[in-house]
Amino acid sequence: MRKRKRKLSLWGAGVLAGVLVLGACGDPGSGDAAPADLPGATDRAAPPEPSAAPSATTRQRAARDAPDAPAKPAPKVLYLGDSLAMENQDVLGAQLKDRLGARYRSAPYSGTTLCDYLDGTGEDSLVPDKDKAAALVRAERPDYVVLQFWGNAWGYTPCMKGITYDQQRDKYFDRYAADARRLAAQIRGAGGVRTRVVWVLQGPDAITPDRVRRVNSIYEAQARASGGLVADAGKAVAPASARYTWVEKLPCTAYEREHPAYCTERGAGRTALHLDDDFLHFCLAPTTAKSRPCPVRSPGIRRMAEVVTSRIAGDLR
Repeated sequence: MRKRKRKLSLWGAGVLAGVLVLGACGDPGSGDAAPADLPGATDRAAPPEPSAAPSATTRQRAARDAPDAPAKPAPKVLYLGDSLAMENQDVLGAQLKDRLGARYRSAPYSGTTLCDYLDGTGEDSLVPDKDKAAALVRAERPDYVVLQFWGNAWGYTPCMKGITYDQQRDKYFDRYAADARRLAAQIRGAGGVRTRVVWVLQGPDAITPDRVRRVNSIYEAQARASGGLVADAGKAVAPASARYTWVEKLPCTAYEREHPAYCTERGAGRTALHLDDDFLHFCLAPTTAKSRPCPVRSPGIRRMAEVVTSRIAGDLR
């Protein structure tokens, strides 16, 4: 317990902020090879995971057997976000392609927040102009833009102009809500009514649980105001009885029990969501100086990707 309290105190003081991948900027989709001693590690991402849903091929065969039921075209999905999206991107892409036959593009940048993807932020942004949300929407013409942002709160990204949750809470939330409105409007302007924004709700914060609760409420309000969708991925990594209580481990789901790589403590029926020294990220491999997709199977990442994929699948019905 003494060790845990010390870690929380250090992180709350910002000592770990520069170490966490949220504070390191990397090229989207790029990364170092995983350390050789990590179980299941590859150059880039975890091995393909078993799917609990019918594959795109299975669904296509079913459509041929039932010609009177017109098949909807496969959706095109664009995924933007910070280091959580950076580590999630390959798993989400695999689920979207396998379950929905989706066409998929991801362009996350670690250390970012909503303002980094806005047009007009120039050199204050960690995202280059070619990968701004509106620019990518114009180029890709996606049906869905999935946004996953923790809400960087220590003023790392220049476009926040030093506005931090710790010191300027009201100003921080006002700015965050304004950026959500601007980003939704720019995506709508670039893609038109055919493009829907999917706001991913975040999991519990070990240090400032009310901050994440209010950030999620901003996402929900913006979805209602602009015809977007909400995917409560954070609920899948929180206790069933306490949505905003942070935990390191949770009981294994039925899927995780059937696939032992995702149930890290089978004897106890529990699985790890985080490494014991990283209270934010869900990748069960240590963070590196250069951002990368998660190189090992990680239950928290799979849980969140499943929620996002199911939300888009439900909207397609």
